[in-house]
Amino acid sequence: MTEHDILTDAEREALQEVMQTPASVSSCVLIVEDDVLARELLAEFLELNAIECLQASNEEEALALLASGQPINLMLTDLRMLPHDGLHLIRKVRESERAALPVIIMSGDANVRDAIDAMHLSVVDFLLKPIDTDRLLKLIREELGM
Repeated sequence: MTEHDILTDAEREALQEVMQTPASVSSCVLIVEDDVLARELLAEFLELNAIECLQASNEEEALALLASGQPINLMLTDLRMLPHDGLHLIRKVRESERAALPVIIMSGDANVRDAIDAMHLSVVDFLLKPIDTDRLLKLIREELGM
């Protein structure tokens, strides 16, 4: 350190570490689906398309993963689950530190009221099952900036 340096060597080192960008910033999708086969197929489809996934079978597991600090960038959730449905889960997320998390909701059994309620919760989209995988992939990639 010279007399003209504002930072100490330790401060300069710390600043250097903060300024460095991680070599690979990964994006992760949380899939919340109570049907194990559907959940695993979705995860396999996304992973084949270079999208990392975490899986949860219900609201409790999803909220625990979201609270764990893992880098989850988007949530894909089913509408019909027990004991709470996907709308209940999204409301919980919107009331949490993860309120801005992008959410895509999917359902094989939805009515107009469900779709309206989902839109009021600022979801990215409401997809009907069977899922149009091309559309799903396009939506996810847009949300993740891929």
